[in-house]
Amino acid sequence: MNEFNELIWTQDDLSNRFDGLIFDCDGTLTDSMPLHFRAWREALSARGVEFTENRFYSMAGMPTDKIISILSNEQNVTIDVESTADAKEEAFESLMGDLQPLQVVCDCAARHRGQIPMAVASGGIRPIVEQQLKHIGILDWFDTIVTSEDTELHKPEPDAFLLAAKQLGVDPKRCLVFEDSPLGFDAACRAGMEFIDVRPAAAA
Repeated sequence: MNEFNELIWTQDDLSNRFDGLIFDCDGTLTDSMPLHFRAWREALSARGVEFTENRFYSMAGMPTDKIISILSNEQNVTIDVESTADAKEEAFESLMGDLQPLQVVCDCAARHRGQIPMAVASGGIRPIVEQQLKHIGILDWFDTIVTSEDTELHKPEPDAFLLAAKQLGVDPKRCLVFEDSPLGFDAACRAGMEFIDVRPAAAA
């Protein structure tokens, strides 16, 4: 694993070591995962599909339609993927007023804003990702935003991070990824990038 631990990322200047910073959104810039879980439970339980909290976190970073397909196939429940995805996103939007930034990560982004190119690379859909970033007041901090619509393959494949680096004009090996999920860590490694697991600092 290419986990970065040479500097104290919550305090130090990372621009001396990297040419670009790439941030996941959900669970990294925004403390959205509990809200997403509530939205998932609402949408899926109404359709007879079970989604445990442990399974939810293990699938963090996957696009919504893929999660629905996997769960429905596993549980032999026939549901319409598109309408279920719409119901889940509508449920999440209804909870948006409760959304808070994950402050320790946003503080790091704020320190490097204007000093080093920065991107968001998320497995979420663009309207929801941009709405979250706008809600916490940081939408204009990033030079580019990559979402699930922009690549055919998703985390743990490296495509989203590689596209973000390309749009930043930065060598992938000179990018640092901020992530909260094993799928994201794997994707960063496959992209040849170092990554930071934000979970310990967020929990502190």
